[in-house]
Amino acid sequence: MSDTRFRHGVVVGKFYPLHAGHAHLIRSAARQCERVTVEVIAASVESIPLAERAAWIREEHPTVRVVDHLDDTPVDFASDTAWRAHTATIAGLLDSPADAVFTSDAYGEELARRLGATWVQVDPGRIHNPISGTAIRADIAAHWHELAPAARASLAARIVVLGAESTGSTTLAAALAEELGTTWVPEYGREYSEIRDGGLDAPWRSDEFDLVVDRQMAMEDAALRRVPMPVLVCDTDVLATALWHERYVGRPAPGIRRRADGHRPALYVLTGDEIPFVQDGMRDGEHIRHAMQRRFREVLAEQSAPWLEVRGSVAERVAAVLPAVREAIVRATSFAAPLEGRPLAEQEALRGRTAGDASR
Repeated sequence: MSDTRFRHGVVVGKFYPLHAGHAHLIRSAARQCERVTVEVIAASVESIPLAERAAWIREEHPTVRVVDHLDDTPVDFASDTAWRAHTATIAGLLDSPADAVFTSDAYGEELARRLGATWVQVDPGRIHNPISGTAIRADIAAHWHELAPAARASLAARIVVLGAESTGSTTLAAALAEELGTTWVPEYGREYSEIRDGGLDAPWRSDEFDLVVDRQMAMEDAALRRVPMPVLVCDTDVLATALWHERYVGRPAPGIRRRADGHRPALYVLTGDEIPFVQDGMRDGEHIRHAMQRRFREVLAEQSAPWLEVRGSVAERVAAVLPAVREAIVRATSFAAPLEGRPLAEQEALRGRTAGDASR
């Protein structure tokens, strides 16, 4: 027997960020409606981009129609003027009238009345899903399991460990992940070196490095969606691959460098070259290690992500990097206060500023 009761349902929210309660709300609407529109309405003062939030919903709920809109109109449930403005925005984003409004909170009753629709309250009091965006923003680590995988992938701090050959980057990546209680992504380039045609002796081609980048980023993306806390450790990344392209192909890789520019981590950790060199059968040799290390330092100094170089034993390196990692996690998972969480006078001032910007 079908659960369909309505022709067109609407779900409105900030999704700041997208969590299990939102998922339950959207799925409830999808079960009861022939079609559903999810409206993502954000304010300019909020720190997660509007398009990013809409992309999360499209990924997690591919059967619904998702629209997004930036709106700095003050949120004041006691004001008829504010209600009329918000209702006009919500109605204007619909491609046909809605006959059902799905919310958990009580504002849905008035919104449905103004839209001429039926209000469907889902999980009143949040009994089944006792979570809210406010709680998550206050302590994201404690509520990490409540986030949608797509949101986790966007919000987790990515820590990249890199360095010249035999500087202990893989050992540090594994040790750091264990200390943090999270997962780490190994270096795909090493795996590829073992299986490529011609082995280590065949000349390298640029397209092979493009392949390595594609596979490395895919591995990172998959890991970010299942990471158990808001940090992922990676053994190398796109920027390091660009430097190895220089080494083995003999010229820069502008395309890979551009991809690196668009894929900055929360923190780079460069492993020091003071430890003894160990030849494992896949490395060039100690004669180029220090030159490559200098090149890593040069390139890291030129780019915008924070970075530090660590030396000493594995334990000393982990201890040295932990404060910077914790700062990176805070930066990646801090939220600006939402519009409705600010005093009404501040909301009004914001609307005045954005209206002035729009008129210029």
